[in-house]
Amino acid sequence: MESRKKQQQPRSNKIEFILGGLSSSGAGLFTNPLEVVKTRMQLQGELKAKGLYTVHYRHVFHAFYTIAKNDGFLALQNGLVPALWYQFFMNGVRLGSFQIFDNMGFTRGKDGRVSFPQSVLAGALAGCIGAAVGSPFYMVKTQLQAQATEAIAVGYQHKHYGLIQGLSTTYRDFGICGMWRGVSGALPRVTIGSAIQLSTFSTSKAFIVNTKIFPSNSWLNALLASMISGVLVTLFMTPFDVVSTRLYNQGIDANGRGFPKKPNLKGTSFSNAPADKFACLIRRIDVVSLKICIAVRRLYSSMGRIKLDNIATD
Repeated sequence: MESRKKQQQPRSNKIEFILGGLSSSGAGLFTNPLEVVKTRMQLQGELKAKGLYTVHYRHVFHAFYTIAKNDGFLALQNGLVPALWYQFFMNGVRLGSFQIFDNMGFTRGKDGRVSFPQSVLAGALAGCIGAAVGSPFYMVKTQLQAQATEAIAVGYQHKHYGLIQGLSTTYRDFGICGMWRGVSGALPRVTIGSAIQLSTFSTSKAFIVNTKIFPSNSWLNALLASMISGVLVTLFMTPFDVVSTRLYNQGIDANGRGFPKKPNLKGTSFSNAPADKFACLIRRIDVVSLKICIAVRRLYSSMGRIKLDNIATD
């Protein structure tokens, strides 16, 4: 009896974080080419009305072919290193936090059954925490995946060489706040995605187990629940994903202004698409926050120089 009780005890919080991060990083090895294709297609036609830009990637299979032909097969794994680190930190924190909430009973009602509203809230909170932690890695990942030869380039080209160089350059130019540039788009993206994924997975699995389609301990219950959850996540998360990708990849000048500085009404303005309008709103919020960080950094530097001048005069 004692041995059974020990086996039923929940794993420690550290193990939950590590297992969640490692499992997601393993999956990232296989899904990264899809992320490269997704990033290129989401940046295609940025800030331009339909028909006023060259369509380099017609669909997902054409994008795979085009990237491999022009950039080489290895380009399909662009941004792999920051992608793995992002998966480890973001999903480690996200899945680990959700499991902690579940172990504490936050996702269940008074009757002990899984509560859908509580699962949504716990999933959203866990996703928000994970997105904030992994944001710097996602920024560099997106910028590396967007890099392409001039013939098929879309979006701003940052010219990074790797994770360390990308992070160090960002920190050198914009300070610690610049490392989290774009997080305003990532928070709603991962929050919405996590809330739907984690809540629908829990409720779907509980429903499938109760219907007894498969044996209660069968892995097919989790597989079917994951498929249902994945479809719902894709439907709700894609608009936020487009906005997030464009925020992370946009160019920023020394004053924290995004490129292009002024919309050109002859083809480079925002289109009437809801995604571009939403991107415009979120980008303004993000750029304003970055400008504040840059101003604070300059003020801090000027205060330091004033102190040094006073010491020198004394």
